[in-house]
Amino acid sequence: MIGIDVGGANLKVIDDAGVSIHYCPLWERSPISGLLRPYAQSDKNAAVVMSGELADCFETKLQGISFIVDAVRSAFPDARFYGTDARFHTSAVPELAAANWLASADLLRSRHPDAVLLDIGSTTADIIPLTRFDHLTGMTDLRRLQAGYLIYCGMLRTSVATLLRSVDLAGTPTPVSTEYFASTADVHLVLGHITPGHYTCDTPDHKEKTLKASLRRLARVVCADYDEIGTEGARQIAEQCWAVQRTMVCSQVKKMVKVSGAEEVIVAGIGAQLFSAELGATDLTCELGPAADALPAFAVRELAKNGTR
Repeated sequence: MIGIDVGGANLKVIDDAGVSIHYCPLWERSPISGLLRPYAQSDKNAAVVMSGELADCFETKLQGISFIVDAVRSAFPDARFYGTDARFHTSAVPELAAANWLASADLLRSRHPDAVLLDIGSTTADIIPLTRFDHLTGMTDLRRLQAGYLIYCGMLRTSVATLLRSVDLAGTPTPVSTEYFASTADVHLVLGHITPGHYTCDTPDHKEKTLKASLRRLARVVCADYDEIGTEGARQIAEQCWAVQRTMVCSQVKKMVKVSGAEEVIVAGIGAQLFSAELGATDLTCELGPAADALPAFAVRELAKNGTR
């Protein structure tokens, strides 16, 4: 059995050989089928979740669902797709939209029944009270945004300009440009939270994924060249952006713990190590290894193997 998570930017696959993460931006009509066919040579059974139907290359979510189902079935004709009704489906139905987080909750609720799960990935933060699984089924991303279960802020792909309106630059309040000059991947690379190898998405300027290039992109946020503000100035921007992101995510996790009565916080995703330290939480990497960075793919595979309907 192979587990597949088709996101808007990444295609994550888990099989007996381990975890594979492919940068696969759907808005560029990336070849999902071509990336998946090599896996079908060793296993014909696939369990799938998705969130990529929201990509703006699709006019509607159902159009995106149909595209993804057809692309996956080109490689795995008998693939089954997990939905927000906590059931598997064999055709393109509305329930398949953004069900990847629910698969994670479905698997972990028996292992960590009194926990809030934070899955902090490249693009979003899912904050899921595992104590409320019956309440979670059927929730759309719209409802999750409204309930505080979804924050569109991730470790790599979030524009710095969506988190900051101004920065204190050497003691001077400085408004920021709203252009997409730098991302949170640049922030975390400059601060040493990730390595260049973790910078798996495109850079805002489609140039190098190096410390120097990230410093240059951060300088652009205040309409400057790197030589104008130097490393210290670029780091100040990174530090202030991280402070906003940390507060945004951690405050919501703590709120959800209080509201749900949870006794534990567990963290998965590319930001697991960073945020588990901030929250004094359990890093699921210790329990799941590399699969924690592809939790929905791991979860849907386990659910299918365990006979979930």
